[in-house]
Formats: sequence, structure tokens, C-alpha cells
Amino acid sequence: MNKILIVGGGYAGLYTARGLERLLGESEAEITIVDPLPYMQYLPFLPEVAAGSIEPRHAIVPLRRHLSRTRVVQAKVTGVDHASKVATIQPEVGEASTIEYDVLVMTAGSVSRTFPIPGVADEAIGMKTIEEAVAVRDRLISNFAKAAQLPAGPERDRLLTTVVVGGGFAGIETIAELRDLATHLLSRFPEIAFDDVKFHLVEAMGRIMPEVSEQTALWVVDDLRKRGVDVHLETQLQSALEGVVELSTGERFGSDLIIWTAGVMANPVVRTTDLPLDDRGRITALPTLQVARDGVVVPDAWTAGDVSAVPDISKTPGPGGFCVPNAQHAVRQAKLLAKNIAAVIRGDAPREYIHDNQGAVAGLGLWNGVFQKGKIAIKGPLAWLAHRGYHGLAMPMWERKLRVFGDWIGGFFLGRDIAEISQREQPREAFETFASRPKPKVDA
Repeated sequence: MNKILIVGGGYAGLYTARGLERLLGESEAEITIVDPLPYMQYLPFLPEVAAGSIEPRHAIVPLRRHLSRTRVVQAKVTGVDHASKVATIQPEVGEASTIEYDVLVMTAGSVSRTFPIPGVADEAIGMKTIEEAVAVRDRLISNFAKAAQLPAGPERDRLLTTVVVGGGFAGIETIAELRDLATHLLSRFPEIAFDDVKFHLVEAMGRIMPEVSEQTALWVVDDLRKRGVDVHLETQLQSALEGVVELSTGERFGSDLIIWTAGVMANPVVRTTDLPLDDRGRITALPTLQVARDGVVVPDAWTAGDVSAVPDISKTPGPGGFCVPNAQHAVRQAKLLAKNIAAVIRGDAPREYIHDNQGAVAGLGLWNGVFQKGKIAIKGPLAWLAHRGYHGLAMPMWERKLRVFGDWIGGFFLGRDIAEISQREQPREAFETFASRPKPKVDA
């Protein structure tokens, strides 16, 4: 019986576990997956969750529902000693414990990468988790409600100003979807005019979306500007102290919603292991997805997804010759990873990961999108349909796919849902306000 420990329950972890369940019999392997969250998040849907097009719970996959033979442990991994094949875990409640294993799979994913810019840690929010996407949606809608009651002035302007830092796919889809939501909200808030609402995209490079051609990227910039988005290229965020945004161009304005999407980095959990890392903190690996130290395989250690530095040996390799951190690589690597682990356990040789780029597709709000594959570029409604079709089918599990498609169909006939429940962050406030309390005792 091989004890297989999977660290991380994201896209790569979920698909690896499911693959191992199918490929290995109960007498061959005992599978354990450890993650602080009990669900996998489909990150490409976060902008649509923020825009209210998808119900938040439908963009996640509960691990316990869809992993029938895998033991799910909801805890943080605080250390891995692969030399001894022991991992230390810390649950939210209770004492730390250890898990012994025979085979280690590191699929811990990535987290938002930030820089020490004043105010960012205190004022900004990411777009890397389902909780962040829901909070952004609630904040935008509640800010409209607050601003509608205020006279013209700095406070009203601050509430109606949204800033997105980062011009990659995550940043572009986020600002496009939120701009689309804000335009829709104008019909519900007659006190607010189109020109009152400000959106700023801040990108340090001279162009956006490096995965598409420069011509396509210029079209997206022009489309955003036509819709009222101020696109700041070759511009850096200098400060966000107390919600006041200062740019390297000298511009300065207040904002109550600052969203950081300027890159990701490997989950810091890898620094608590004795596995080899590259200069960017990723686990070094071979194209077979085996962990390797200076090109030499580390026995019984595997990795995939954003946390790994997997050489890209395709015809069009990614930056630096490695696979870029995205969902397309994570799911494909995970499927091969499960097959390779099963092959090695049975005495066969693992295969190398070689991918065929299926292109890049992005949603830019309702009925608008962009698709790029090689020299072929499609823009507008057709690309938007391709975006929804691709990601709708790429969403893991048919019951989840059906829920997502149900959201889209419902939105088509019923309109966009603009309900916000930001008070969920203080769920006991109403109860505490009106709850009866014991009267203070009076001295005899």
C-alpha cells in the first residue's frame, strides 16, 4: 500500500487525486489531500463572480463531494521533511500533527505577489480567491448606494472610483467585468451619471495581455477606453496610503476599491520543505513532473501547477522556458501526473509533459470578448461565446458545469443579479443590537 500525500487542493491537486482514484486500486494506494480550504476554486471565473454573472458557490468544487476514495484533511501544511517522508500539519482547531507518506505530490498553487508599496497591504484587495471576488462585488454595489446619498465632492468621488493594478488577463477581465456591472447599475441609481464613475487600470509595462498579439492588445485598450476606463500604461503605483492612489505620472486621486492583480508567486509553503527551489521560489522539476535537484530526480516527489518550475518543451515555450502559471497547464499537468505516478508505482517509465497551446480567451463583460490563437484573433460577441463555452466546459465536474450554465441562462432571461450582502461580514450585528442582556446587579 503506497501512502500518497497531495499538498494543495486546487486545480492540480483535485485532478491528480481524481486521476489516482481511477488508475490505482484500493490495495495499491491510500490517497490523502491536505488544504486549508475544503474546496477547489476555478480562478478564471472570479471576474464573473465579481460582476454577479455567476453564483460564488458554483465557481468552487467541494473536495469531499467529488473525491470518493481520498482522505481530505482541512489544515495548513507547516513543514515537509521529504528525507524522512513526514509532513507537519496544523488544523484550524487543535494541535499540530504529522502525516507519514511514501509519495509526495506538491500542488500548493500560488498566491498574489505584491511589492512593498505604502498602503497596498492595508487598502488593496486581490482577485485570487472566491472570497475576494465576492467582497469586490459587494463593495462596488454598496459604494453606489452610499454615493447616491451624497452631494458632489471628494467623498462621493472616492466611492465611485475603482482602481485595478495589473494588465494581465486577470486584471483586464476584472476591470472589464466591473465596468460592465457599473454601467448596468446606473439604471438603478438615477442619482449617478456615467461620467461620475471612474475606472483606472494601472500597468507598469508598455502593453497589456502579453499572451495575445500587440494588435489584439491595442484593440482591448481602445475598447476599454471607449467604455470609460482610464488605461495608464508604463505607469507604476507609488502609494495607496489611506485610500489615496499616487501614480508614477504624478496623478493623485482617492479610491475606495483598489484591486491588485499584478502577478502571482509560488505558495510560500514550499519554503518550509527540503525540496529544491529556483530563484523565484518554485519547486524545480523535470518535464516528467518529477521533482529534481540540479537535473537529478528526487525519488518519490512530484509537482505540478503554479507552485512548480516545469520546463516547457513545446514548440512555443513560455517566458524563461517554463510553463506559465495558468489553469490550462495545471489541469493538463495534473492528468499526466496521475498517470506518471501510477506508471512508476507499477515499474513503468513516466512520460514528459508537452502541451499544445489552445490559445487565449478573455471575457470583457457581457457580449464582449477576445480570442487569440496564433495569428487568428476574434473580437466581440463571438469571442465572448467562445470564452463562456471553453470555460464552462473546463469547469470540473458536470454538476458544477450545469450550475454555471444555469446561472448564465438565468441571467439571460432574468437579468443581472445586483443584490449585495456585505453585512455577512458581521453576521451577529443585528442579533447583538437587539439581544436582551442581564441587568447589572445592585449592591444591597
